[in-house]
Amino acid sequence: MKHKGAIMEYSKERMDDLMRAYDEYISSCDYIRMSEVYKIIVNMPSRRFWVSDIRAALIISAMMRGKTDLSTMCPLKKEMYEEIYNRVFKLQEECPELTISELCAKVIAQPAPKFYLTPGSAKVMVCKARKQWIQEKWKRLRLL
Repeated sequence: MKHKGAIMEYSKERMDDLMRAYDEYISSCDYIRMSEVYKIIVNMPSRRFWVSDIRAALIISAMMRGKTDLSTMCPLKKEMYEEIYNRVFKLQEECPELTISELCAKVIAQPAPKFYLTPGSAKVMVCKARKQWIQEKWKRLRLL
């Protein structure tokens, strides 16, 4: 079981991908409604599934054995694992010689249909990233 407050190993890459979606959407708008921005960017395609291959393999393996109760999971995480499970199942038919871990590693590296974040989580992440960017910019300006 994942612990509350655990740090995801791909947090920097996920943040970069989320900021890419944010910048892409903002630059395409004539009029920006911040209340809409986060709802839209969380549903934009992501370049991968933002979960470790070990965690995905544990959950998918348990799902295949019928040993996991997804009803206790957050709806977006449940949706993400169901998507990964469906892709692993299809890939397993094509490559039966691969282990569940190998199948999961291949699947999570594929583009994901969305970020599987709530708009509120995306807002917090984007605001934090923008704050860090501004701080770094000020540090660079002081060095000039």
